[in-house]
Amino acid sequence: MDGKRDYYEVLGVGRSASKDEIKKAYRRLARQYHPDVSKEPEAESKFKEVNEAYEVLADEQKRSVYDRLGHAGLGGGMGGFSGGFDFGGFRDPFEIFEEVFGGFGFGAGGRRQRRGPRRGADLRYDLTLEFEEAVFGVEREIEVPRQETCNSCNGSGAEPGTSPVRCPECNGTGEIRRQTGFFINIGTCPRCQGRGEIITSPCRECQGKGRLVKTRRLSVKVPAGVDNGTQIRLSGEGESGTYGGPPGNLYVVIRVKSHPYFRRIDETIHLELAINITQAALGDEVEVPTLDGKEMMKIPAGTQTGDTIRLRGKGVPRLRRDGTNTSRGDQVITIQVVTPTNLTKEQRDLLLELGKTLDREVVPQREKSFFDRVRDALGV
Repeated sequence: MDGKRDYYEVLGVGRSASKDEIKKAYRRLARQYHPDVSKEPEAESKFKEVNEAYEVLADEQKRSVYDRLGHAGLGGGMGGFSGGFDFGGFRDPFEIFEEVFGGFGFGAGGRRQRRGPRRGADLRYDLTLEFEEAVFGVEREIEVPRQETCNSCNGSGAEPGTSPVRCPECNGTGEIRRQTGFFINIGTCPRCQGRGEIITSPCRECQGKGRLVKTRRLSVKVPAGVDNGTQIRLSGEGESGTYGGPPGNLYVVIRVKSHPYFRRIDETIHLELAINITQAALGDEVEVPTLDGKEMMKIPAGTQTGDTIRLRGKGVPRLRRDGTNTSRGDQVITIQVVTPTNLTKEQRDLLLELGKTLDREVVPQREKSFFDRVRDALGV
């Protein structure tokens, strides 16, 4: 016995397992033990063992020999079966991995991802608005610095009239492989940085980078009803892609300045209004500020501090996800009854006379029930 585990046991399948079952088991275990993913001390040896088992059981000829003769029939697992079959030895486990996963993102498969089209980076721009601009919408121009494809070399990085050449260090693969025993270490080529090409005559416009930083002036249409943190996406206005990849997006993040006396909660505008005791006791009609300008409002007689008056449709437009608006919220005005100070003698005398006619008994107030507070909040 050479100490090798049974290949079926390694993959966790039965001896009658189908090709699909074997491949499914391999995919699960290869992901689990891939050295770039697993932190287990024995991940490397287990990854090797899983690939060796799959190399045999996925091949009908090798599997047939293994089922009849076991590891001995395969020459101890290193090819060279004396019965007339020549399997050519076992392949690099990363080649098997790439074949099954189609460039899963590790090892040899990562090369195609690095050299293929890459999408440009997304950008963020913080846009500060006045309170009213956020409520009613606005169109603003912004300036955004971003990486763009060099027009002189069309992104190749090579001076016009010349072309990049194959990297002699990695022979155009973009990777350097170093073998340590059975395991193959794969790293990015230090000379071409994984591109597979080197530029002998760099573009004078972009210094061989293929891209330049340019500042673009863009117009941003801000819909009515945006608030702090609202994001507006401008598709394709991010940085340009590389190797023919699409550009990224620009995300405009809204910041709203505070207002001297309006306060916003969702689509509702809140305002505190101070009135005197005569207005509170007798009622009045006063002019109040709204987002649409001044408006006359009736104060009912007997109004108390904390009472609210609701102006329907004077709040913030309700913003849909598609950027359109439907109805508007309300404006809620909270009354504050101001007790006068620094009275004149005439005012003091009048209040004394009024006080003689009023009930001076102190009566504790009943705490409002839950439903009372709900009605107050809804203004009904």
